[in-house]
Amino acid sequence: MDWRLTPGLLLRAYATGLFPMAESAGDPELHWVDPSRRGIMPIGGFHISRSLRRRILSGQFEVTFDTAFSQVVALCADRPETWINNTITELYNALFERGYGHSQEVWEDGKLVGGVYGVALGAAFFGESMFSKSTDASKVALAYLMDRLHQTGFELFDTQFITPHLRSLGGIEIDRQEYLARLEEAVRKPADIAAYPGPVRAQDVIQRSGQTS
Repeated sequence: MDWRLTPGLLLRAYATGLFPMAESAGDPELHWVDPSRRGIMPIGGFHISRSLRRRILSGQFEVTFDTAFSQVVALCADRPETWINNTITELYNALFERGYGHSQEVWEDGKLVGGVYGVALGAAFFGESMFSKSTDASKVALAYLMDRLHQTGFELFDTQFITPHLRSLGGIEIDRQEYLARLEEAVRKPADIAAYPGPVRAQDVIQRSGQTS
């Protein structure tokens, strides 16, 4: 079915709570996933630990947005086991070209060392994957992305599943019925992820998170 899967159909699937995955990078087929329990990251509830706070303030990283989308997707797929196949790569690059796909990038000494990518639809953001080639790089990317979503009117950040890593950053798990209710409300509301007020200072990202320890 994946050869008929278009960017438009993919957006409609997101609006109903579905998302696609492949069994592996080498498997050309895709299947729809609809978990009974859904991971989300409450907007405004991102948790920044003392060590992450020091990392963000250190000046070690440069953080950008939507400057290396295809590279972020490729690096997210560059691991021994992945659900990101060629079809998914092509589809999400097409969504980026249409203004729905977005990436938050983290650079160190001019090299892309961390990032996260996903899809924005209404006031909902669907996080797809993230990677880290340097300590805390993916956490820094997520911190900046969460701040961007908070500041630009988003109401739902879907992480699909919950992991110990995401839970430590403030992620929670809700059942399908609650997720669908939140999703229906969020996709109907306008939000402009590009309207992030700048310049953005590291201390502002930390202060606005409201969740530090």
